[in-house]
Amino acid sequence: MSPSAPEPTIPDRRNELALIRTDLANERTLLAYARTSLMIAGTGATVIKFFGDSRDKIALGITLLIIGVALFVVGVTRFVKQQGRIRGDDG
Repeated sequence: MSPSAPEPTIPDRRNELALIRTDLANERTLLAYARTSLMIAGTGATVIKFFGDSRDKIALGITLLIIGVALFVVGVTRFVKQQGRIRGDDG
């Protein structure tokens, strides 16, 4: 009969579950950044497509597109940094 792995203690299990919750919260935050950046960029594209008859509105649409892309980059950067910290890479 081979020895089996020891049962995890209650504090170990709680720490593991806390790590899982933190990881899931980090993923939800990334999805919120993605959703918001898509909405902003989509608004910019809509402004250009339907109201792009003046330079001001085209400039507004392009600005919103750039903000949307920048916000997505910020979200991904934060996600990667937090993921490293959660996993213990001190990133």
